[in-house]
Amino acid sequence: MTNTARKPASSVDVRIVNAFVRDGEGGNPAGVVLDADHLSEADMQAIAAGTGLSETAFVSGSDIADFKLDFFTPTRRIAHCGHATVGTFSLLASLGRVGEGASSKETVDGPRAIEIRHGAAFMEQLAPAYFGELEWGSDAVREQDVLTALGLTQDDLLPGGNPVVVDTGNRFLLVGVKDPQVLERIAENQDLIEAISEDLDLIGFYPFALPEEGEITATTRMFAPRYGIREEAATGMAAGPLACLLHDRFGVSASRILIEQGRYMTPTSVSLLDVRLSLQNGAISGLMAGGYGKVVREQTVSY
Repeated sequence: MTNTARKPASSVDVRIVNAFVRDGEGGNPAGVVLDADHLSEADMQAIAAGTGLSETAFVSGSDIADFKLDFFTPTRRIAHCGHATVGTFSLLASLGRVGEGASSKETVDGPRAIEIRHGAAFMEQLAPAYFGELEWGSDAVREQDVLTALGLTQDDLLPGGNPVVVDTGNRFLLVGVKDPQVLERIAENQDLIEAISEDLDLIGFYPFALPEEGEITATTRMFAPRYGIREEAATGMAAGPLACLLHDRFGVSASRILIEQGRYMTPTSVSLLDVRLSLQNGAISGLMAGGYGKVVREQTVSY
């Protein structure tokens, strides 16, 4: 007789941290598991699925950085995650496990600098690379396919806002629309977005609009069904590419760019993403994207 006995279930405590909160409200929830050295990749994937959030971060020891961070969506590993990084280091700062100033994280593709500024966590991203339609490396995807996936037409676009892939460590497809009202009424086709994201090796789509007044430079939405995310409230790894695009192609000269996300999702969860560009002779040499985190609850997840 075949032995079908199952391994006894284990459990772990997951802290839920809202990252990129604005005045303590809104933000994007991420799971954080501390002291995760004993967990296998299969364990981490099961815990992320059980947590049910867009990303969960697992914190363990590192020989090359202050901490090692592994990131998982409910369906797969992801190399970097902005809001889970901000959530993790905000939590570590609140626990006294990291102080003001420089820190670092190890990821599956190497170390990245982290900085704590007055309790806010900022993460390093790479200088940007841009890829227009002719550089996507796919004969199957054209600009019109991207617009169709978002329920948009050419008339909805901001001048110069045609779809472009931007990579500062993760690849996102950015589309500029002419005003926040167009952004709000986007009717996305999740299946088509997923197919295009798979073809172009994207994390997701990041449409944006430029408000006419106020401190916010851009307001955005983010769709990543390839990673099991219909829409999320804050995406630090996408805010960096957008800040670079605004500087390089839309004449935004400031080295600090504030980006709002989550206003037009259901339910609304308004987030504030703060991007600081490093410039050399007017060119972007690197950037730090960050914000504040707030622990909202704990939950126990079996795996």
